[in-house]
Amino acid sequence: MATTSQPLRGKTTCKKIFWAVFPHACFILSLVIYAFLGALMFSHIEGTREVTVNEEYRIFLQNLTFLARKLSDNVTENDKMFKDDIRELFNTADPVWFINPEERWSFFGSLFFCCTVFTTVGYGNTYPVTRAGKYLCMLYALFGIPLMFLVLTDMGDILATVLSKSYNEFRKLQSKILASKLFSGSTCSKRHELKSRAQSKIVINEPLTIVEVLRSQSGAKRRPAKYRNVELFEMLIARESKNTPPARNRSMERWSSCPELAREKPVSRVIENFDKIGKELEKLDVPIVLMVLVIFVYISCAAAILPNWEKNMDFQEAFYFCFITLTTIGFGDTKLEHPKFFLFFSLYIMIGMEIVFIAFKLGQDRLIVLYKKVISFCAEKNMPSKKIYPK
Repeated sequence: MATTSQPLRGKTTCKKIFWAVFPHACFILSLVIYAFLGALMFSHIEGTREVTVNEEYRIFLQNLTFLARKLSDNVTENDKMFKDDIRELFNTADPVWFINPEERWSFFGSLFFCCTVFTTVGYGNTYPVTRAGKYLCMLYALFGIPLMFLVLTDMGDILATVLSKSYNEFRKLQSKILASKLFSGSTCSKRHELKSRAQSKIVINEPLTIVEVLRSQSGAKRRPAKYRNVELFEMLIARESKNTPPARNRSMERWSSCPELAREKPVSRVIENFDKIGKELEKLDVPIVLMVLVIFVYISCAAAILPNWEKNMDFQEAFYFCFITLTTIGFGDTKLEHPKFFLFFSLYIMIGMEIVFIAFKLGQDRLIVLYKKVISFCAEKNMPSKKIYPK
């Protein structure tokens, strides 16, 4: 029996782990499939578009040729004027003229564009040009952004649980250290107090009646009636709690008696897991300073790694780029030379956005509490004072 029960226990634990991980894996897998389908769609639509030379592009080339001929190598006074003219000319240029669609809208380039769409980053250096691509981009964002927020909320619950447990364990360890220091100073007095409490404690070994309880307490009549009633009530509760049998686990009885009744339990547990999305995030209560420190360390780690393949970035520029990305601002002023490498950083972006989302949620809660205090203070200050009339 022992040999057969161990494989059964192993199978049940594997099933429990599978059904516990299934909702989270379902969300992440859906987002990955959605990103790959979008990459295939945009690479096919935008990458295969025909490049046509329009009239504006021809005028731009003519003006550029005219400015190049106008510049004289011997005359230095025209240098500043030429710079101003060339800057003004390039401001009128469309960046699409200098982009090869096949290179920009490859599979990895389209995948990078899809990630910037449903994460709401939107750097602005890659955008659809064709009419069909613009319409599909709106439709793609309409379903991709809620899916992304759902994944962020679901994984935010996991991070919130880890952060809250870590913070609580740290607080428990801190309280234990302080308690051990206080305990070492007052050991003798505490031992004396514990002995006196142990001697005065009433132990009921067998169920007693009220008369026997009254007879066993010789000093009960000497005390006031109020304290006698309290002691009697506590002893009766102790007797009742000792006589009542422990509550049986009906699920265990159902499982052991008729296993067919419990076949739908994993499915119901998965449905309950879907209903509990976002609950752990609401319960999180850690200091906002701790979250700011976590964000600083998290961005600093990426800022130290990113300049290894982006040679035009130093630590400060990479830190700025990561912060703009994780906060979904995405100005587009800092461009990536190798977006393919940055796609391997997608897991980092997901976790970082969740950390920033948790920090924003905590900051929002703190602001609500602050506004409540200010409003209540102003309301109490503006309330008319009660006048006391003499009798």
